[in-house]
Amino acid sequence: MDTSLLTELCVYTWGTNSYWQLGQGHVEDLSVPRLADGALQMGTVRQLSGGGGYSAVVSEKGELLVCGQNHRGQLGLGHSLAVTTFQLCPLIGQRVAHVSCGWDFTLVLTDHGQVLTCGSNAYGQLGVSEPITHSVVLLPIQSVREPVIRVAAGLRHSLTVTATGSVYQWGMGLSGQAKRALSPQPVPEHFTSKVPCLVPGLEQVILHSVAAGSAHCVSLTAEGDVFLWGSNKHGQLTSSSTDSFLPRPVLLDRSPLGGEKVTHVHSGWTHLVAQTESGRVFTWGRGNYGQLGRTELTNQSADQQSSSALRGAASHWTCVPAEVKILCGASQVRRVTGETGHWQDGLRATWVTGDTDHGRHGLQARRVTGDTGHGCDGTRARRVAGETGRGRDGSRARRVTGDTGHG
Repeated sequence: MDTSLLTELCVYTWGTNSYWQLGQGHVEDLSVPRLADGALQMGTVRQLSGGGGYSAVVSEKGELLVCGQNHRGQLGLGHSLAVTTFQLCPLIGQRVAHVSCGWDFTLVLTDHGQVLTCGSNAYGQLGVSEPITHSVVLLPIQSVREPVIRVAAGLRHSLTVTATGSVYQWGMGLSGQAKRALSPQPVPEHFTSKVPCLVPGLEQVILHSVAAGSAHCVSLTAEGDVFLWGSNKHGQLTSSSTDSFLPRPVLLDRSPLGGEKVTHVHSGWTHLVAQTESGRVFTWGRGNYGQLGRTELTNQSADQQSSSALRGAASHWTCVPAEVKILCGASQVRRVTGETGHWQDGLRATWVTGDTDHGRHGLQARRVTGDTGHGCDGTRARRVAGETGRGRDGSRARRVTGDTGHG
């Protein structure tokens, strides 16, 4: 990591705020970005993740800051009270490398490759051997015997990838769909296990990244191949299958991507976004809220999934610079670029697509012109449309990337 570009970075929040998940100290929805309150501004931000009514931030120092709904202990603070502003999660002697929020549980990865979990365990999504319903403190997962390099939380299931490239899955969140789709065949163990279980079908490849949707799983190899499994209801997994559920990983066909290697893959609840080696961005899956970033709204129903998920994707690809980073939420995707989308003064912009309910975009209109505040474009602190707070224009910062983000 190039730390020479790191200075203090402001974080702005907006959208739905019923459970204090914006860290503003109140529960009013925000239609425009506002500077987050609490301990969040104490240093540079490395990574963000959002769950079902709560938020988590990792600082460059490896600190974990959390706020929002906490009824299942998903904030890891040792209690189950809601938190109105970002608070520091106590991790004595440990630095956090990555965090991923599920619906009401959290996966935390330390810089030593250990996975810690907290929150609801109703579906075994915490991955611990103890028969507990939930945990208000972070618990270590003991059954993975090697260092972990990435974690991903789905709605009620979990994924990790290890330093040797193996992928583990646990949590029964997908077992009901799997049982209905696969009957009378048995449900594979990785959909029913409450402790980390090696995902079959990936033995011949080395994985280095994972992502999770509400009911699907994604993994990316070092060679730029994408494997997908789980729910295919909205065509989010493959265009070559008519099955609504894929029990084993299926290789994504690169043809609609121009045959290019995939460098980053991100997941919303029911759609996916991939960036290729040339910087192109491809989206597929559910699109009825505009989360695919295309001019037309599409919704991949179950009977349409096999023919329309990726077919024709090449005609809808968006060419962006190689440094693009993408943030996904339950029904929206943000493209953060350093080259496309300039305001009149030449400053770069943050583009957002998807449902505008509850002001999730931070925009007051679908077409945005001009600039009214300060934010970041992913490479330097810049101005973002529709903002009311003040940031630090011109300060340099590392790109801030998000996760599965179920919010």
